[in-house]
Amino acid sequence: MTIKLLLALLILAITGTGLYHAFKPLPPGIAYKGKTYPLIKPRLLIDQTLHHGDYGNGGPRLDHEIFDEALAMVRSARRFILVDMFLYNSTSARGEDSADRPLAKELTDALIRQRENFPELQVVVITDPINTLYGGLLSENFQRLEAAGISVVQTRLTALRDSNPLWSGIWRLCCQWLGNSAESGWLPNPIGNQPVTLRSYLSLLNFKANHRKVLVTEGDTGFRALVSSANPHDGSSRHSNIGLSFAGPAVADLLRSERAVLAFSDAPTSAVDDALGRIPEAAPAEEARIRVLTESAIRDAALEMITSAEPGDQLDIAMFYLSHRDIVLALVKAHRRGVAVRVLLDANQDAFGRKKNGIPNRQTAMELTNNGVSVRWCNTHGEQCHSKLLLRQDKNGRAQMLLGSANFTRRNLDDLNLETDVLVLAYRGHSSIAKANTFFEEQWQSGPGNPAVMSLPYRAWADHSRLRYWQYRFMEATGLSTF
Repeated sequence: MTIKLLLALLILAITGTGLYHAFKPLPPGIAYKGKTYPLIKPRLLIDQTLHHGDYGNGGPRLDHEIFDEALAMVRSARRFILVDMFLYNSTSARGEDSADRPLAKELTDALIRQRENFPELQVVVITDPINTLYGGLLSENFQRLEAAGISVVQTRLTALRDSNPLWSGIWRLCCQWLGNSAESGWLPNPIGNQPVTLRSYLSLLNFKANHRKVLVTEGDTGFRALVSSANPHDGSSRHSNIGLSFAGPAVADLLRSERAVLAFSDAPTSAVDDALGRIPEAAPAEEARIRVLTESAIRDAALEMITSAEPGDQLDIAMFYLSHRDIVLALVKAHRRGVAVRVLLDANQDAFGRKKNGIPNRQTAMELTNNGVSVRWCNTHGEQCHSKLLLRQDKNGRAQMLLGSANFTRRNLDDLNLETDVLVLAYRGHSSIAKANTFFEEQWQSGPGNPAVMSLPYRAWADHSRLRYWQYRFMEATGLSTF
């Protein structure tokens, strides 16, 4: 009886712990809904790898607008820099001799150089613990930043809700107290070469992250911000991505959302507080407007964009992961009521040198196609179609654009990961909307050097397996997945 009682108590403790941390109150400042502000000095930025046509060197051409802009922003900073980036490391599936752009080193070098040139510059770097495999390895980039007097904050993920409670309930009881070591690794490293501990793998299985990609700088001309889907990660340097940089009072909302991360990670907030006091609320009147959104506020905005679209309006999606049930069903309903819906997806075949099985996008694509929605695949060659874009263009000339870090999945949209997007409200002829539309049209049909094929028809990666479809549904519902 004693063993049975102990076993029952253990099961009860695991279940109770899992349920509590799956539904516990969110830290203050999460699911942030910013005010709607004038959109000041916007630049829509696009990264893409072009494999087709003659680009002079016999290989693909990498167009990098996002990190060229990010590095320029850092070089112009004089008083303040905040970086919040998910993947910030130099690992690459193609090895040290690859042609991947060393984005992590470039960003680290730029931050250190700017701090050396302007000693009063306040620099805060926020990132995800995956870059040290949850304490199981050392980060050369972070060591260099800290040696230069730059604060590096690894997000305290335990404060967030658990996206994989079937495992996290066990982990919180048995393993989170064990700490970790960067010197005693003995297992293969899933993201690099240095061996890691079993404790790193046990933490990894929580499938939870600070997935944001945000940069804020203050220079002689004031504040500027960048929100994108791009990571300063060498292995991601060939991915296609999209981002928006802008100025004006909306930057303050970004800083408020980042202050919340610092606060629940038990990190100082004084640098952000000082910066917030220097951002004016007033801005020139502009017809185009912008709103900062995080976590489930992104989901709510996406659903509003889709569900309120009317016959004759157009919805275009370019997405790395699309699996959120409410979003998928809303797209089907929009198509049925006469909205023109086009969905451009990554085939989920490549992940930093490893082959994937296509879940969840091929299963979502089957469902959408069976219901009449037009789906095409990015024509990738080892890289990922990593953009996260929802573009709505109405028959009355108005337009809305949602972009940033968030994939349209349960983990990204239901207050589990940390995410940041911006919602742009404008007219169809606005420069940012027009560029986004051109990007989508080129990806949907062909690209520079026509007839270069930038996307493939649905049949190219179609997967009609009902077994894998229900595998996707189970993984999405339970959290037993990385999407």
